[in-house]
Amino acid sequence: MMKNWKIYMYLPMLAVLMVGCAGDDGEQDEEPEDSTSENGVEEVEGGDAVMAISSDPVDLDPHGSNDGPSTIVRSNIYENLVEQTSDLEIEPHLAQSYEQIDDVTWEFILREDVTFHDGEPFNAEAVKANIERAINPDVSNRLFLLDMIDRVEVMDEYTVHIITEYPFGALPANLAHDTGGMISPAAIEDEDNGDTNIATNPVGTGAFTFDSWDQGYEVVLTKNEDYWGEDAHLDSVAIRTVPEQGTRVGMLSTGEAQVSQSLEAANANQVEEMEEAELAVYPSLAMDYVGFNTQVEPFDDVRVRQAIALAIDHEAIVEGLFEGYGSVADSPINDRVFGYHEDLDAPEYDPERAAELLAEAGYEDGFETSIWTSDINSNYVFIAEIVQDQLTDIGINADVQIMEWATFLETTGNGDHEMQVAGWTTVTADADYGLYPLFHTDYQGAEGNRSFYSNDELDAMLESARQEIDEDERIAQYREIQEFLREELPMVSIAFQDNLFGVSSNFEGYDRRSNGKFLFKDAYFTDEEAGY
Repeated sequence: MMKNWKIYMYLPMLAVLMVGCAGDDGEQDEEPEDSTSENGVEEVEGGDAVMAISSDPVDLDPHGSNDGPSTIVRSNIYENLVEQTSDLEIEPHLAQSYEQIDDVTWEFILREDVTFHDGEPFNAEAVKANIERAINPDVSNRLFLLDMIDRVEVMDEYTVHIITEYPFGALPANLAHDTGGMISPAAIEDEDNGDTNIATNPVGTGAFTFDSWDQGYEVVLTKNEDYWGEDAHLDSVAIRTVPEQGTRVGMLSTGEAQVSQSLEAANANQVEEMEEAELAVYPSLAMDYVGFNTQVEPFDDVRVRQAIALAIDHEAIVEGLFEGYGSVADSPINDRVFGYHEDLDAPEYDPERAAELLAEAGYEDGFETSIWTSDINSNYVFIAEIVQDQLTDIGINADVQIMEWATFLETTGNGDHEMQVAGWTTVTADADYGLYPLFHTDYQGAEGNRSFYSNDELDAMLESARQEIDEDERIAQYREIQEFLREELPMVSIAFQDNLFGVSSNFEGYDRRSNGKFLFKDAYFTDEEAGY
């Protein structure tokens, strides 16, 4: 196998998942343990894979926390009615077909051969129970994804209608989100009765079943022997929490991990030079940002927010930090997202004008503040520290505080912060997801709007855009919204960065999706030496 190559995932992962048939040895009654793919690589059946991730999952309930580590785990336990492919298309999955039969009604015809891990049947009643739970504000932290749903109607055992309050063309994309994962209705009932906690005892339909969770260390998943589709090759997957990036890289070279997640550009060359591993580069739907709590002084003054935007040298951050694996963000959504404004520019670096705006706002001598961020992504820490340094040029002294991920989510969700550095991934590839939860008044706090920004005019624009049927008109409305946000700046978009993973040379078939899912269903070890 050639070394030092980059896997650019603009193409569907199926291009590298070609599975062939075993050679004919004259025996038809026994399945071979191994098979050979069309590219000549031996697919070894069995084995225990390890993925090293940067932070512990928050919970394993698909209606719970909206965070990356949790999504990686949950995407191997749960499955959706529809799936977003690697090329951002929406395809049926647990539904064998779907169609919009009028402006507000979507019909889903379900597969009839699916069971949950606990033996419960997957059917229309299960779908109804899941969606009603997902739109229950007492349960779900992600109402913005499905709050347009008015009701779910069971037409027969394997036919369900989802009726929205208004026309909403992005519904299939939202159902492909992690939130659309189907939970066993028996588990839902048991949780309602106080007999279980889905957040720590998940039950889905996926190719892997939940085995154990040693919180702070690892989640172990085992092969689902009764999976409705093609069986997984692997016996198990351990998704291990390893906060130190250097340790995650080292685990590749020693063979302790087959996949190391969330690498920074500085480590890319190190991985590329490994004989035993390769660098996988995924164009992302993610945006890194500097956010403000607009409910507290001085960030309730738009001039202060504009001043900070002008004091940040976006180009210097991207060139120095991402080393070609990212670009300057000119909007909260990037050019892979429907509704992106291609003519918008990022704020121009102008510290002199920034100082003038601060003076106009009454802060001629600057002020003291804090920037909160998380250890989940080292780039967040670097951005916070670079911004901290750049703000001193206009008299702003900021104290950078680095928090554990769950603590960061809780405190910024409560609005305890002043400034923060984090990221948002528009996983549906539709502007509604990238703008509505981040800026609508109804979603202040943990559901997305950690800027606690509230503006009646913007709320009306966001509501109009999500209800518009005509695609050209939707694009026009989202352009106006992005222009509005460019002036108001409840957050400063900093960078669109690629996702970098290290992958063992003898490990193939994994499928990393732009919506944050990382699928091990088709992953396998090869017969090739990995160089250990």
